[in-house]
Amino acid sequence: MRETIKWTSNTMPPSAHEKSLALLTADEVGKVRNFHRGIPLYEETPLVKLGALADRLGLGGLYLKDESYRFGLNAFKALGGSYAVGKYIAQRLGKDISEVPFDVLTSPKTKEQLGDITFYTATDGNHGRGVAWAARQLGQKSVVCMPVGSSQYRLRKIQAEGAEASITDMNYDDAVRYVNGLAEKDPNGVMVQDTAWEGYEEIPGWIMQGYATLASEADEQLHGMGVSRPTHIFVQAGVGSFAGGVQGYFANAYGQDCPITTIVESSAADCIYRSAMQGSLVPVGGDLTTIMAGLACGEACTISWDILKNKSKFFVSAPDWVAARGMRMLAAPLKGDSAVVSGESGAVGAGLVAAIMEDDSYKELREALGLGRDSTVLVFSSEGDTDPDKYKSIVWDGECPSI
Repeated sequence: MRETIKWTSNTMPPSAHEKSLALLTADEVGKVRNFHRGIPLYEETPLVKLGALADRLGLGGLYLKDESYRFGLNAFKALGGSYAVGKYIAQRLGKDISEVPFDVLTSPKTKEQLGDITFYTATDGNHGRGVAWAARQLGQKSVVCMPVGSSQYRLRKIQAEGAEASITDMNYDDAVRYVNGLAEKDPNGVMVQDTAWEGYEEIPGWIMQGYATLASEADEQLHGMGVSRPTHIFVQAGVGSFAGGVQGYFANAYGQDCPITTIVESSAADCIYRSAMQGSLVPVGGDLTTIMAGLACGEACTISWDILKNKSKFFVSAPDWVAARGMRMLAAPLKGDSAVVSGESGAVGAGLVAAIMEDDSYKELREALGLGRDSTVLVFSSEGDTDPDKYKSIVWDGECPSI
């Protein structure tokens, strides 16, 4: 019998001060967009209209932001890593990021002025590859540690970006603590992690800002398609920095008319869902075993939690079959829709929307969300087939069936 989707609405009282939301104002997002536009490989990733699927599910519209095209890295993560590295270099130069174009950041003069820097991080694959890529663009070094069970293919991709990378025998959160210790011992080391804890919040805040580029792109693309705003957003969360960047962008852009946002996690690592249930941050320990490797994080980012607890309306804990079915649906679309190669962590939003609309076991959630023919839904495919063998095992060979 398949595992059940769990959910809760947000019943937490709002905070007196929402300090993290200020990271994602229009002015700050403008700086982020301008920085990314200055990167030679920058292009907007596609927003895919899934009209046939929306009609089948009984929705007014369904749109998917396909991040498999981002910087040639097959995932969105480099948006955060590159912006954080850029902000760090600009700060070392005594300048605002808006004053330092990418060609200046990557110039031999800047490297000579700053000397050698090593950027440290922990990752299941996508974030580490993004940080390694950004470090290489700047002529700097990177050290990347991966949790136990990580994909060898993803490891090789990180190493191909010039990183000193290895798979540890620890879970994700312990790998973060381990590599942070390495960074602290290195006089030229800098920790670039997409999660925050007390005393380490500035760089994670920059990473979260970097993710706002894709939210801003999607918003503009919807307007270009004649959609004034999405009524509903489903965004996946590991530590929650990506979700915080998306939620923070739309909360600032739309104010009281903000779309109804649902945060989606793997049931094996649903620390944000559990935190929403309890009303305060709750960690999840253990091996965190899930096909959604990019979401296998047991401790939430404190600065993103500050946004999610105040602005997100629903929190969902999704079993692996939800993501697997989403992958297969997107790979084999209905006639008229485009196929999307979406990885394990990328497809869970689409899979969840389909389950909510098709399965009356989730009728209560469907009604609480207010999903129907007048709904316009935005989901994010955060990665492509970042582990091709795993992708084929699920999509071609039926691993992790949904029945």
